[in-house]
Amino acid sequence: MNFLKSFFTFSWDIIKVAAIALVLAGLVRYFLVQPFFVEGASMEPNFEDGEYLLIDEISYYFKSPQRGEVIVFHYPLDASKYYIKRVIGLPNETVDIKGNEVTITNGDYKEGFKLEQPFVKNISNNDTHFELKNDEYFVMGDNRSASSDSRYWGAVKKDLLTGKALLRLLPVNKVDFWPGSYIQENK
Repeated sequence: MNFLKSFFTFSWDIIKVAAIALVLAGLVRYFLVQPFFVEGASMEPNFEDGEYLLIDEISYYFKSPQRGEVIVFHYPLDASKYYIKRVIGLPNETVDIKGNEVTITNGDYKEGFKLEQPFVKNISNNDTHFELKNDEYFVMGDNRSASSDSRYWGAVKKDLLTGKALLRLLPVNKVDFWPGSYIQENK
C-alpha cells in the first residue's frame, strides 16, 4: 500500500512538472521567440534555403530596428506570408539607389551618406528613390538580383514586423547568435 501511494505521488509530481514545462514552453514560443525556416535565395550567402532560425519577437517592443539588422516581417502585399530581409532605411529617411550604390539621407546627414554593404552577394542595377514615413522601413535582400524587396513593393510598416533573427540553429555547423547582423556605426 505504501508503494502504491508513493507511485501515485511520484506520478502526480511528474504530471505537474510536465504541465508547467509545457505552459512555459508555450509562453516562450508565443511571446518571446518564433521558429522560422528560410526559403529561397534572396538572403544568400548569409542565409541559405532551409536554414532554421529563432526570431526574437520581444526586442522591438522596447527599441526600434537598427540599420543592418536582419528582420522577419509579414509581407506587405499578403500578411499571411513571412519574409526575411535586411533593414536598409529607417523611418523618416530617404533612400536613393543608383546601380548598387545606396545613399541614405536623414536629419543628421542632409547631404546623405553611402551605405556600407559588405553583406551583399551580388549587385543589381536599380534606380530607386523612396521617402519613408515615420513608421516605415526600407528592406532589401543580400542577394540583390534574386530578392523581392522594398525596391519593388515598397516600405514595411512597423506593425508588420515580427522580430529580428536571434539564433541560427540549423545547419549545426552554422549555429550563430544574431546571425547576419551588420550594424553600420555612426549612421
